[in-house]
Amino acid sequence: MKKVRTEDAVGLTLCHDITEVRDGFKGRAFRRGHIVTPEDIPHLLDLGKKHLFIWEENAGEIHEEDAALRLAALAPMENAVYTGPSEGKMTLTAMEDGLFRVNRPLLDAINAIGDITIVTLPDHYPVQKGSKLAGERIIPLVCDVAQIEKAEALVRAADRPLMELLPYRKDVPVGIVVTGSEVYSGRIRDKFEPVVREKVAPFGANVLGCIFCDDYLDMLDAAIAKWRERGAKLIVMTGGMSVDPDDLTVTAIRRSGAEVVSQGVPAQPGNMFTVAYLDNITILGVPGAAIHAKTTMLDVVLPQVFAGLRFTFAELRGLGAGGLCQGCAECHYPNCTFGLY
Repeated sequence: MKKVRTEDAVGLTLCHDITEVRDGFKGRAFRRGHIVTPEDIPHLLDLGKKHLFIWEENAGEIHEEDAALRLAALAPMENAVYTGPSEGKMTLTAMEDGLFRVNRPLLDAINAIGDITIVTLPDHYPVQKGSKLAGERIIPLVCDVAQIEKAEALVRAADRPLMELLPYRKDVPVGIVVTGSEVYSGRIRDKFEPVVREKVAPFGANVLGCIFCDDYLDMLDAAIAKWRERGAKLIVMTGGMSVDPDDLTVTAIRRSGAEVVSQGVPAQPGNMFTVAYLDNITILGVPGAAIHAKTTMLDVVLPQVFAGLRFTFAELRGLGAGGLCQGCAECHYPNCTFGLY
């Protein structure tokens, strides 16, 4: 790209759109790629254009719109669509519900190259069809094409994609276990089963039923075994989740042979939340906060489970920064800070 006097631009190619504002009208007077004619000169001068930026072939530069298209090609997706370029920017939009994933180290490396900017939703973010996922552009009108080539090389060398939209698995069989002598005996009405059914419904889950247990390990053992035999892929358990001697739920989970990834997480509400895996079954131990709080760790974890992800200890412990619910009068989750990591 080079800058020339408008009078000297005849026969040259414009490097960018030129906007005209007059009498309440605002629009494009000249399009990028237009070849300047002698008749254009008075009009351009009337628009205040004493100089024009002209495209130079083989200058080692790439225009913002071409750069945006190549940046979009860094993260192709079947279940999301790119629109643009518009004003030099490509926008990525979800075409179905799912969990958005972004390779944060790779994203940071690309954004550190120089003129490239790729902005996204946070990693592990639950989205709906129509949600905006990312925007990609370069800062200047043109940049060195070597910057785009460097970004492309980083993506080729990466161990996982720059961005992904993981669709939720449908018809996942879910078994519920509610523990507590007060509920089992009928002294109080259970409030947990309706909460779980409401929470898993948006994912299209297949709830197999709910088993009520007294505070006995053999009953809990039998409940887990039954849901395993019935083909449950997710078992949600509540009651007996604290650290009192008669709180037996986590003990039963361990006795089943499941690997307890984390007993307790740095998040409130939901400190006593437990995540375990029994072969290909996810077992969630949910504290009582899920009954009375609008949003808890259960809301944070379920999208990951239905997207087919398996948590690590490090991921769960990384919830500390962002693990505090602000208890807003009107809940806007997930459009808030809770559960971001």
